[in-house]
Parts: sequence; C-alpha cells; structure tokens
Amino acid sequence: MKLSFNLNGRPIEVEYEHQETLAEVLRERLNLTGTKISCEVQVCGACTVLIDGLPVSSCTLLAYEARERNVVTIEGLAKPDGALHPVQQAFIDEFAFQCGFCTPGMILAAKALLDENPKPSREEIVHYMDGNICRCTGYVPIVRAIQKAAQKLSNEK
Repeated sequence: MKLSFNLNGRPIEVEYEHQETLAEVLRERLNLTGTKISCEVQVCGACTVLIDGLPVSSCTLLAYEARERNVVTIEGLAKPDGALHPVQQAFIDEFAFQCGFCTPGMILAAKALLDENPKPSREEIVHYMDGNICRCTGYVPIVRAIQKAAQKLSNEK
C-alpha cells in the first residue's frame, strides 16, 4: 500500500504494509532512526513524534493514521541551515541527556508543550512531560532545559 503525508515539511509517499506502525515506517522504510522504539505500549515516550503539532506515540499508531497529515520527527526540528531548534540547544546546554535514547521524544514533547503554552510553570512542565520516561539523567536538567527554551523562544518573539 502507499501512504502519503507531509514529513518534516515535505510531502512524501512511501510503500508500507497495513499492519505497520508509524514508528516502523519512519525507522525501517524512511531511515529516520531518531524515533526510538522501546516499550511499544505508549508508556515511555521514546517514540514521540508530532502529528499536526501534537505529540503522539508512534509505536502504537498505525502508519495509515498519518495519511494526509503533518508529521515532524526529531530529524525535522532543526532549521534548514542546520541551526538547532531552541529546545534542542537547551537540552545540550543544560546537559539534559546521557544515553540519548529518550531525548528525541522528550524534545518533541517539550516543543509541543511550548507551542501550546509558551510560559509554563515548573509544575506544568512536570505534568506535561509525565508520559516521557528517562532512565539515565533524571528530570531536573530536563525541566531546566524546557524552562531555558521557553525563555529563549519568548525572547525571540
């Protein structure tokens, strides 16, 4: 079957099997390996991508459900000139990752949060990020990174 959708700002068409998840299509058919597969039951957030601006667990979403929609992966977050998105840069600046496995999902969820709520409180950040699990870093630097990105994005406006 063929699937058409916008991926990281560009229209694409890809062959897929009807039972494949969006994460499988992204990783195995499109070689976008930033999207991680871990729990496969919508618990850890490693597979988070944005669909029409909202964070979704791509490990349980059938690829078919992305048809004619806008999908953003971690590979599509940086600017065309290679400059990192403020959330990406804040994660680096605040040492908000160690192994990096959860980081793409964390960054995309954080971007969705800041798009929805440009000035979240610490409690709002913690609540929103509840669906993304980190087993290495701990959450303090992640919260700091999101706060830093919020400030940077606020200053850019």
